[in-house]
Amino acid sequence: MLKIAVIEDSQKFTETLKSFFDKFSACGEPLDVVFFESAVPFLERYKPIYDVVFMDIMLPHMNGMDAAHRLRELDQSVVLIFVTNMAQFAVKGYEVNAADYIVKPLYYNDFALKFRRAVLRCKEAASTVLITQQSGKRRVLLREVIYIEVHGHQLSFKTEAGEFSSTGTISEMESSLKNKGFLRCNKCFLINQRHIAVIRNNTVVMSNGDELQISRPRKKQFMHDLTESIGKENSL
Repeated sequence: MLKIAVIEDSQKFTETLKSFFDKFSACGEPLDVVFFESAVPFLERYKPIYDVVFMDIMLPHMNGMDAAHRLRELDQSVVLIFVTNMAQFAVKGYEVNAADYIVKPLYYNDFALKFRRAVLRCKEAASTVLITQQSGKRRVLLREVIYIEVHGHQLSFKTEAGEFSSTGTISEMESSLKNKGFLRCNKCFLINQRHIAVIRNNTVVMSNGDELQISRPRKKQFMHDLTESIGKENSL
């Protein structure tokens, strides 16, 4: 269930948004929506539990743009959508990484289009892997993982953002990432099929240029799993 926060001081627009959320949720997307009349109490007790925040720009005590800057200090990943009758302010949303903005008066079709994008973004962001490091835990998007390599009891995650190490076994990681597009090409590597650039004989070339060997005992199963996975993607 997605958790939504709405910061809106107008009773009229609050009621409109409530009806929009009810209508959207009736299509099969369960939502938990919390409403705030001001950004101050929202930020004072803020915890990073929300998936999407709808923020009015013209708010009492603290305007929505200042509140959005404060929100980003507390939470970098929550999806932020501005709700405003002053579109010229909303275009400054890039400063706070706003996903979108909705201009008042509110219309359901516009709301549904932009909220649906936000929902898809949330679900995509939820596809992550948690890497345990000595300095703490790091959450990495699966789409950014190129491949995972094992050295003894140490795992090395090669990602678009760099290389990260963690403890664990390749078998445990293979099990946790089952049906998520990761394939075992040999006993040392678990690769993300989305990052396969080309396969040459017994070598798979990844998007970062690394060439990994496909072991002879695993090649038949590897090619079968790859073909089956591609077939499922094409059928969606």
